[in-house]
Amino acid sequence: MTVKEPEITDHFGYEIIRDYVLSDILGKHESDLLYWAGKSLARKFPLFSLDEAAGFFAEAGFGKLVLEKSGKGETTFVLHPLKVENRCFKLEAGFLAEQKQKIDGFLTEAYEEVLPRKKIVRITLKTDVRELF
Repeated sequence: MTVKEPEITDHFGYEIIRDYVLSDILGKHESDLLYWAGKSLARKFPLFSLDEAAGFFAEAGFGKLVLEKSGKGETTFVLHPLKVENRCFKLEAGFLAEQKQKIDGFLTEAYEEVLPRKKIVRITLKTDVRELF
């Protein structure tokens, strides 16, 4: 009889930090702090266009990012993360909001909607084209 070794993914360490360590450290402020951390991360890794966001998300291990629609004041992305359950996606939302704000020059905020049955996250960027950044 052979003993099967537990399967460990390449993302195991990332998942431990993301799902357990950060939530323990940040506590009830997790979502707010992760949003601002995402904005800070965007300033450290600036993109020249939002077309580059999908490549960054893949390389960072955030998941597959697809542009769903883009309009004058609203842009929607669909994120296919490795895991949807019990995870906050404010980091990704803040990152995209800051990138769009820097690229377009208008105040931008992001809102995320987790759709666990579909195993996706919809991130909507709202831009106030009247408010220069």
